[in-house]
Amino acid sequence: MVNKVILIGNVGMDPEVRTTENGVKVARVRLATTERLFDRQANETREHTEWHTVTLWRGLADVVDRYVHKGSQIYIEGRLRTRDWMDKDNNKRYTTEILADSMNLLGRRGDAPASDNASYGQTSAPASGSSYGQQPAAAPMAAHSAPAGYATPAPAAAPAQPAPAPAPAMPADDPDDLPF
Repeated sequence: MVNKVILIGNVGMDPEVRTTENGVKVARVRLATTERLFDRQANETREHTEWHTVTLWRGLADVVDRYVHKGSQIYIEGRLRTRDWMDKDNNKRYTTEILADSMNLLGRRGDAPASDNASYGQTSAPASGSSYGQQPAAAPMAAHSAPAGYATPAPAAAPAQPAPAPAPAMPADDPDDLPF
């Protein structure tokens, strides 16, 4: 059986972050995804926005607390979970949410904590500067490339090559810094 959700969207409001009685951090994010549909009869493009509730635990919640805010664009991989609860009138209610397994911060250069898009997963300690979880370390992603989980990893026994000279730093507001 497969229960997998992949979303790319914009955060609609600042995340709600709290800590449980056991000291475990949990974050809840409202994520908007928009699809554009062409109506042939009206000869126009219409947009449909869907709102998702995403729950992130432990290290992911910590990253959300530090770096995600209203308007942030994020990539989420997770699974659907439906739970029931009783409202104040003692009626049984249901809610469906996404339990995130990994998250990537997307967006423009000034939106992310570093110049490359950071990748985060849930289960293990940091492997390097901005990468957490089960995904192997990947090269920085361009704005138009696939998410880090879909990048082809470099061969393990690649021949050693001299490191290229570092590129000169460009100001974040450089008008020639185009996203394509």
